[in-house]
Amino acid sequence: MRAHVGHDLLLLPGASSVVRDEQGRILLLRRSDNGQWALPAGMIEPGEQPADAIVREIFEETGVRAQVERLAGVAVHEATYPNGDRVSYLTVWFRCRAVGGEARPDGDESLEVGWFAPDELPAVNALAKLRIETTAQPDAAPWFVPAGSAEQLSARLRTE
Repeated sequence: MRAHVGHDLLLLPGASSVVRDEQGRILLLRRSDNGQWALPAGMIEPGEQPADAIVREIFEETGVRAQVERLAGVAVHEATYPNGDRVSYLTVWFRCRAVGGEARPDGDESLEVGWFAPDELPAVNALAKLRIETTAQPDAAPWFVPAGSAEQLSARLRTE
């Protein structure tokens, strides 16, 4: 696709998750592209439902089998990569619970995988913090940026 559009801005659909185990610990992976700790996430494939996409991504990246408990939020954020590619991700994220599998890195997208107590998390970016906060309560309403206030998310991401 980049051969056709160059570095122009692309809108890409993604899914992310906050997976908790029975002890309330959160599943994180250390990304192979930048070495940072992150939540499981990935692109939604054509024709794939977001909940199916995140269950697939969680297993592919971490070896953990998960079940979606609820929709936790939706937001758009932009990113520019070192090669100049610009993207605008439309991401839906879910609160999930681990139901099986064994945490392990995939050796491709994840270098390390671990379970962390919410008060003992390694450094994560502002988007991950937002997603963790919005999934803290099992029955909270999904989070979104209210109409007309898109700058709120941009400001929050710049300050963290």
